[in-house]
Amino acid sequence: MKPNKPSSARIVLTDDDDDDRSFFREAFSELDMQGELRTFCDGKELMDYLNSEEATPDVVILDLNMPRKSGFECIEEIRSNSRFSHTSIAVYSTSSLDSDIDATFKSGANLYIKKPNDYNMLKKMISTVMHTDWSLRFKGLNRDTFMLHL
Repeated sequence: MKPNKPSSARIVLTDDDDDDRSFFREAFSELDMQGELRTFCDGKELMDYLNSEEATPDVVILDLNMPRKSGFECIEEIRSNSRFSHTSIAVYSTSSLDSDIDATFKSGANLYIKKPNDYNMLKKMISTVMHTDWSLRFKGLNRDTFMLHL
């Protein structure tokens, strides 16, 4: 994937927690990011959107534990569709279990982010994601660089 300019990235956040989606939207807005942000409340809504004819986000940010369709299932579906071969996937979870980190790494996610519990850290995380050279996340990714450390 070509590196995205922060002003042009199309970001999709999927999280079943209303507050997490709201804080993310607010922080994104405060950072004056001019990219597009769409949010969904579960994996089924996300996959319905992605399977629509025009949906091609640059980055999908996923919670793991969601109703109707989990983040794990979404990663599998996204990675099985060649249309999304250049879409980056960032897992966004409260879990820091090695089993979750390993499973998402092996299934094809590009980045693992432990949800920050501080609003300023959330803004820093969003800024970092928006300024990431995602092409590097497709080349030479290893378990040590998979976790985002702020």
